Amino acid sequence: MSIIASVIIDFHTHIFPPWLRERREEYVKSDPCFAALYSRPEATMATAEELVTIMDEAGVDLSVVLNIGWVSHGLCAATNDYILDAAARYPERLIAFCAIQPSAGDAAISELERCAEAGALGIGELRSDIQGFDLTHEATMKPVVDAALRHDLIFVTHASEPVGHDYPGKGSITPDILYSFVLGFPALNIVCAHWGGGLPFYALMPEVHGALNNVFFDTAATVFLYQPGIFGQVSSIVGSNKILFGTDYPLMHQSRVIAQVQSSELPEKDRVGILGANARSLLRLDERSTDATGR
Repeated sequence: MSIIASVIIDFHTHIFPPWLRERREEYVKSDPCFAALYSRPEATMATAEELVTIMDEAGVDLSVVLNIGWVSHGLCAATNDYILDAAARYPERLIAFCAIQPSAGDAAISELERCAEAGALGIGELRSDIQGFDLTHEATMKPVVDAALRHDLIFVTHASEPVGHDYPGKGSITPDILYSFVLGFPALNIVCAHWGGGLPFYALMPEVHGALNNVFFDTAATVFLYQPGIFGQVSSIVGSNKILFGTDYPLMHQSRVIAQVQSSELPEKDRVGILGANARSLLRLDERSTDATGR
């Protein structure tokens, strides 16, 4: 994989196999997470090809393709197959992350390891609130985290604000839950989606700031959640190096969030970092490229 200094990486996108889109109503009835996100007819679903087309329009070099928090272990595996295949077909454009159902126990760990061996670089976007597991329950999460650490996988969790307007899929994974998870597994690289539901603001507390060493925040759906000033505010609290450009495509066109980042008053170095350099470092793409070429 060839990585350049000005690469733009969308750390939060979603795609689905065509067969799932064709049978959408069936799966809305059978899986609570899918229903929460896609029961509305206007909720757009995209394939790998559609994502790559939008990336070309927006000037995005790479996209991290996340799965969703399926309640069914079988649907985790079936949709992981599509994401892994898409990343294999577009190795210069797409990076696969896999979904697991931690409550499935050994089957979840086996699926995680299968996906890692097939090229996945992370886990997520998990939804503990809908999937029915507890992020703070050590017996459930330690095997998952241990496997993630063995395979150098990044863990992406949904997050939501405890205040503000309601919206489809908002959920209840709030900063207090995320903070307990972070404290329990300090060695794990964690990405809290949607600005971590506001967790960065609590980093004004020294003990919280100190606990976020391996925690990052993506900007998915930011246009619908916060004023543009959040980029400068969060940068001043936790550092711009903790922010990952993410859109939640196909919820919105990638160019919308790029425009917000570019129009911010942050220094150019910080904007370059948010748009791609931070993700490149977290994903260790330079090291992986060197390993692949032997140079």
